[in-house]
Amino acid sequence: MSGLSATDRALLDVARRQYRSPNAHADAVRDELGLSLTEYFHRVNQLVDDPEALAYSPIVINRLRRSRRA
Repeated sequence: MSGLSATDRALLDVARRQYRSPNAHADAVRDELGLSLTEYFHRVNQLVDDPEALAYSPIVINRLRRSRRA
C-alpha cells in the first residue's frame, strides 16, 4: 500500500482529471478538497518530488513535472 495519506491521494486524483474549464477545476478543488487553488497547487507541487506520489500516479506526476519545467 502507498505511504501517501488519503489527502495526498485525493489531491492527485483531482489533478488526474480533465476539466472543461479552469472554473470547473477550481470548483472541484474547493468542493472535494476544501482548499483554495493556491493551497491546492502548493500541495500538489510538493507531491511532484515525492517518490511515493510517483509510484501512486506516475502519469500525473510526470505530466506535472513536465509542466513545471516549461
